[in-house]
Amino acid sequence: MDPQSIVNLLTQDTVLVLLAYGLLGGLYLLVIPLALFVWMNSRWHRMGNIERLLVYGLVFLFFPGMIVFAPFLNLRLSGQGEN
Repeated sequence: MDPQSIVNLLTQDTVLVLLAYGLLGGLYLLVIPLALFVWMNSRWHRMGNIERLLVYGLVFLFFPGMIVFAPFLNLRLSGQGEN
């Protein structure tokens, strides 16, 4: 099978479907979990009960994407520092 025949097999609909899957996958695994991490980091000590419940639900929903960023982010308090 030559490369030209492979390109002919990929119709415009197929390319659009693959692009849609890539976009939704990128949103699910990268964009939304990163935004959720930023939101949690900025609001953690000021959240109300309903907002905290919403955050826990979103963490559960976007757990695979949260795992992607977990090794690179530190949400611990900074503490008193060196004196």
